[in-house]
Amino acid sequence: QVQLVESGGGSVQTGGSLTLSCAASEYTYKTYCMGWFRQAPGKEREGVAACDRGGGTTYGDSVRGRFTISQDNARNTVTLRMNSLKPEDSAMYYCATGRAVASGGFCYGEGLQGQGTQVAVSS
Repeated sequence: QVQLVESGGGSVQTGGSLTLSCAASEYTYKTYCMGWFRQAPGKEREGVAACDRGGGTTYGDSVRGRFTISQDNARNTVTLRMNSLKPEDSAMYYCATGRAVASGGFCYGEGLQGQGTQVAVSS
């Protein structure tokens, strides 16, 4: 059973930065793409960013230019660097994997999901 271990998150003021990381216990076809989506209370799930082992990346419109995602294939780890954070970025962030990148910051296809890590941005 492949496990996802998320780290990072926390609280920061507007304009600050945070880094999220997600490590898969092993590589499988389900982790070819790794990324993050977020969900705030009362809101729909929103794609943040995803990348695949071939270097393909995708970002959600609301984070493009502020967030950067990268994948370390050797460590089966994906890292999301979040800069210029805004209060509207506050949400539970979930690591998610899949077969390939899709538009809007998602992975698609059979994959895994982490437990989530909270990000809170205060004004």
